[in-house]
Amino acid sequence: MDASLMTPLTELEAENARQKKRYAEERLKAEVVRDALKKNVEAISRSKP
Repeated sequence: MDASLMTPLTELEAENARQKKRYAEERLKAEVVRDALKKNVEAISRSKP
């Protein structure tokens, strides 16, 4: 591969890794919120007479 292309490629790979990590973190946050909402709805359903 041409040496002039290596630096941009390396930068793109690093950016890709950062984006993948960010995506994984956001998915985890969404899962935590979804679980909390589910538990909240279940608790409300059980407390109704």
